[in-house]
Amino acid sequence: MRLFSNKKLLVTHNGSFHADDVFAAATLLLVYPDAKIMRTRDPIIIKKGDIVFDVGREYDPSKGRFDHHQEGGAGKRENGIPFAAFGLVWKTYGEKLSVPDAAAAIDKKLVSFIDAGDNGVDLFEFKTTVGNFGISDIIGGFNRQDVSEEEIYKIFLKVVSLAQDVIRNEIHGAEEFIEAKKVIEETYQKMSDKRLLVLDKEINKVILNAILPQFPEVLFVVQPYDNNTFALRAARKNPGSFENRKNLPSAWAGKVHEELQKITGVSDALFCHNSLFVAIAKTKEGTLRLAELALNN
Repeated sequence: MRLFSNKKLLVTHNGSFHADDVFAAATLLLVYPDAKIMRTRDPIIIKKGDIVFDVGREYDPSKGRFDHHQEGGAGKRENGIPFAAFGLVWKTYGEKLSVPDAAAAIDKKLVSFIDAGDNGVDLFEFKTTVGNFGISDIIGGFNRQDVSEEEIYKIFLKVVSLAQDVIRNEIHGAEEFIEAKKVIEETYQKMSDKRLLVLDKEINKVILNAILPQFPEVLFVVQPYDNNTFALRAARKNPGSFENRKNLPSAWAGKVHEELQKITGVSDALFCHNSLFVAIAKTKEGTLRLAELALNN
């Protein structure tokens, strides 16, 4: 493992974090342990970043730019799985942390699994070419055969502490799920057009996807999003699938700001994901207009 001591400014987006940007950050901090991370969408700060990942709409390793949200994405692996920020960072830095064969194996087991999830890819067709990294892999990976019993005990306590955090998170998530289900049920009953669920508060998308199978008429959800914006989300066919009941219009894929505004006629439209499962606008009114267009598309 070859570490670099010169301090770097690492920049990623603020708001909700996901496995993609978390693992990309972890990789970069292993390479640059003295680096500073800033979370922002401010274009001035993004421009100043030595390494920018999962934001900025640019992929250029020579400039330290590792985003995949630009129109057309940032390429795919030979097996067809598109790169997300973690994969792009790993492609450049994985071999700085380990030997090439090990870096490739980790990409297959862990990195491509996270990239697929971030890009809305159904992994069923890739089950022979991508891993399925889970909590048992995480816990088991802490075991060591080449250290003393005393050191193993210290590692064990570290893992127990991690497990406590996981349990706390699961308790919080279960309570959040119960509250979210109540909110969705009450809102659904009030909606005149059952195809569109309009929520007054943001509900975590994982929880949302887990609850919506109980409401098969819902095609899209409008709800508050990061930085005082609003999101239009496509309802999934089921919680374990990335297949939408109805995609957002294909012409919106990867479009941002003026391009998306021109196509939609919505003056405050900001972004549509390449995989057509989410679009963002500045206002609730603009997002509702996007929803109307998507429903009638």
